[in-house]
Amino acid sequence: MFEPFKVEALSTFASDIDGVIILVTILVGFWFFVAQAALIGFCIHFRHRDGHKAQYIAGDKKSETRWITIPLALIVTCDVFIAMADGPVWKKVKEHRPEPDRIVRVIAQQWAWTFVHPGQDEKLGTPDDITTTGDLHVEVNKVYHFELSSRDVLHSFSVPVFRLKQDAIPGRTIVGWFEATGTGTYDIQCTEICGIGHGLMPARIQIETPEQHAAWVSERSQTLLASTTSLRAGQE
Repeated sequence: MFEPFKVEALSTFASDIDGVIILVTILVGFWFFVAQAALIGFCIHFRHRDGHKAQYIAGDKKSETRWITIPLALIVTCDVFIAMADGPVWKKVKEHRPEPDRIVRVIAQQWAWTFVHPGQDEKLGTPDDITTTGDLHVEVNKVYHFELSSRDVLHSFSVPVFRLKQDAIPGRTIVGWFEATGTGTYDIQCTEICGIGHGLMPARIQIETPEQHAAWVSERSQTLLASTTSLRAGQE
């Protein structure tokens, strides 16, 4: 089976995006080889030979203009096929977000990722929220909405296994979504050059089973509770 990527595809829309990329690769690859064959053929046919004078070709004859109009028409036809393929995928990924099971907050800054997860109440924006740096924890087969923002400059939130990429723009909160279909630990990248430390801005996404995720939330909630209790005791 042909694998277009060595990176696994672990979201509900990853295969759709792979399909569009494969289609574009095949069409562009085909025309690349056609163009190279034509170029080599012209170089051989019109090479310098004794007894043959060079000619000025104005391109005003039908026999000459068809070398432009016919390939152009064929390429535009290919563009139509690409548009027909990528339109529904764009709508699925960017326009029609399913109802979320959970919401997480993703905050980009030079040069780190901060993630805010819902606590045991599974609601974001409450006292038991869990904040981490460099590690995003999600549960498999759950629809997540992410609220993406930047504290300073342009960044780009990229999760290769999800085929997900969304720019983070200062002053805006952008909402996107994903649903993981497999478990494991995978890379999160910033794919927008954001300064001298751009290459030092990796993070990880931990995709967990329901049991693993519940245990992680419980552990972090207890740690948060202990820290809050200790802080209050110190203030008293």
